[in-house]
Amino acid sequence: MPFRHIATLIMLSLIAGCSSSTDKYIEYQITPPAQFVVLHAIGYAPISSQKGDTKTAKMLNAIRASKLAAYRELSEQVNGQQISGQASVSELIIQSSSFKTSVQGLIRGAKVVQSYPVNDDIYATELELDFAVVYQLYTSSNSPRRVSNR
Repeated sequence: MPFRHIATLIMLSLIAGCSSSTDKYIEYQITPPAQFVVLHAIGYAPISSQKGDTKTAKMLNAIRASKLAAYRELSEQVNGQQISGQASVSELIIQSSSFKTSVQGLIRGAKVVQSYPVNDDIYATELELDFAVVYQLYTSSNSPRRVSNR
């Protein structure tokens, strides 16, 4: 029995001896790219199809809808678009064919460049996403963390 205890103590001291006080700490830094991309997106919305009792209410809803459409366009550019399709074939003849698309993502730092009526029934909103701004937002919220040797 005592031999087991001595062997265990020797093994533990050998394992503890493997760790050194001269271990190196590696810190990775985020390196900004040489050039930042600027993305543009335009969203459109019909005015007369919007809900509202007055032309002004319909226009305000079209402004909001065109802005959301522009954000969707930006999200498609940044995050991609998921497409799923289905086709039904019977006796080598297509009976039905359908597809569905979806996009999901987070857009930060975009700004409205312009919002304007295209004609009497269409409203458009133009957005711009400068990746220099995205980089600044990312680095400010993910500041580097250091481990102290205390």
